[in-house]
Amino acid sequence: MGHGSGGKMMNDLIRDTFLPPLDNPILRVGDDAGAVEPNPYTQLAISTDCHVVTPLFFPGGDIGKLAVCGTVNDVAMLGAVPQYLTAGFILEEGLEIETLELVVQSMKTSSEEAGVQIVAGDTKVVQRGKADGLYITTAGIGTVKPGLKLGGSYAKIGDVVIISGPIGDHGIAVLGARGELGFETSIQSDCAPLNHLIKAMLDASDNIHVFRDPTRGGVASALNEIAVQSKVGITIFEQNIPVNPSVQAACEMLGFDPLYIANEGKLITIAGREDADLLLEIMRKTKYGEGAVVIGEVHNAPEGRVLLKTKYGSTRVVDVLSGEILPRIC
Repeated sequence: MGHGSGGKMMNDLIRDTFLPPLDNPILRVGDDAGAVEPNPYTQLAISTDCHVVTPLFFPGGDIGKLAVCGTVNDVAMLGAVPQYLTAGFILEEGLEIETLELVVQSMKTSSEEAGVQIVAGDTKVVQRGKADGLYITTAGIGTVKPGLKLGGSYAKIGDVVIISGPIGDHGIAVLGARGELGFETSIQSDCAPLNHLIKAMLDASDNIHVFRDPTRGGVASALNEIAVQSKVGITIFEQNIPVNPSVQAACEMLGFDPLYIANEGKLITIAGREDADLLLEIMRKTKYGEGAVVIGEVHNAPEGRVLLKTKYGSTRVVDVLSGEILPRIC
């Protein structure tokens, strides 16, 4: 299960098993989507994702909403305008048709909000006991403005790190839906399409270098990936990191660090310091960026490392997650 956590074990699996036989310059970049140029005048972002969340419905979302938003966001993280999705369904024998209808309706609603169309699909049924009711695989494609270059390898020394709102909501909401918190909570998943937020930011500033959605492995894993890709050091400040009190309480009771909890409706952006105030103003005017804050900055060292300045003035390394925290959360 640790190989699906979004942390070190998953990165090792990709590096050692998948990348050697499939290696190519596009895949090697390691961003949320692949940037391709089928001709000199067209740049596209393409991404694919598998969704295996348990339970299928949770506060604030469901596997259908998750499937659409997850792929829309991965495509948008390269600054692309998502346009089309495909969807593959693996159904377990015995799944209620009413359940499937609710999921498909949720996908319709989320697609309309994001402004994308589902244009192709596939359905398979497996024997009872061979799946968790329903798995969904989605692929997405979007167009990128000519000349726009965004990605994990473009962070620059002196940049600031911005998060669009409180972290950890999705992972804790899913855990609560499983009845594993040991107490009742009103925590809702943050699952949402972020492409309109990203467009508003890009319309306002040409000094944005990185977008990343901190899903599996959370903010900590996402920042470590960026630090390695860009060959920089990143420092984040504990007192600046937004966490809802209910999420913080749940993490403290269960021994979790919110930095490693999955999000499905938050983005990290790394941008020039001179545009930080402008970007915060733009983000806070949008539906999914109201809680935007600066949480850190980019340095030249230690290269490939993320450091946390604690509330007490000390510094610790924020490493990549080694094992699993919450299985099947996205």
